[in-house]
Amino acid sequence: MFALFRKEISSFLNSVVGYVVMVIFLLINGLFLWVFPMDFNILDYGFASLDNYFILAPWVFLFLIPAITMRSFAEEYKSGTLELLLTKPLTDKEIITAKFLAGNVLVILSVLPTLIYYYTVSQLGLPAGNIDHGATMGSFIGLLLLGSAFVAIGIFASSLAENQIVAFLIAVFVCGFSYIGFEFIYDQSLFGSMSLFIRQIGIQAHYSSVSRGVIDTRDIVYFFSVVLIFLMLTRFRLEQRKW
Repeated sequence: MFALFRKEISSFLNSVVGYVVMVIFLLINGLFLWVFPMDFNILDYGFASLDNYFILAPWVFLFLIPAITMRSFAEEYKSGTLELLLTKPLTDKEIITAKFLAGNVLVILSVLPTLIYYYTVSQLGLPAGNIDHGATMGSFIGLLLLGSAFVAIGIFASSLAENQIVAFLIAVFVCGFSYIGFEFIYDQSLFGSMSLFIRQIGIQAHYSSVSRGVIDTRDIVYFFSVVLIFLMLTRFRLEQRKW
């Protein structure tokens, strides 16, 4: 499994895809947070806080993570290498886990440089260091958990289609609905007393909870459950193809 994991990482880092994704993530966040005179601009915000970054980043992830994961299985289908991969002494679980971990590594590499935002905003505070460290660290953890959930969804989407563009579109739709769809249903108050339960099914409610700086085990269990569900669906999909 580790050999496949290293191969997946190498394929990202030896091609332009991995670098383009990381650069785009940093560029979009950098421009909106520091350059463009918009509501997200930290300098115009007037407070030593990264709240705007953690509001913006999930929306960037919504498109970039599907771009990372769309090739996971779709490319294997198209090139015919999946059958060869399945004949190797690897279980479906190991193949899926290797691809999942590789996608997460790329997400982590994209987020790591943004720690400079944390240092910069902390120094801009009055006095220096006047920033809610607990909430900020919680938000970074929440962002990585969110990214992990999106990676699992993206890998599942890639297992459904032989075309990478189709896999990308499926992943964007499922990630988008998982993130804001349940929140939208909750806001409509269509289901009365069930509305709060429906909201808790969505990712945004748990991401917002972790971002407050309080690491609740219910939120951690939720994210791990989302990851597990979509990886299991991916495994089920691969088993179907064997038949």
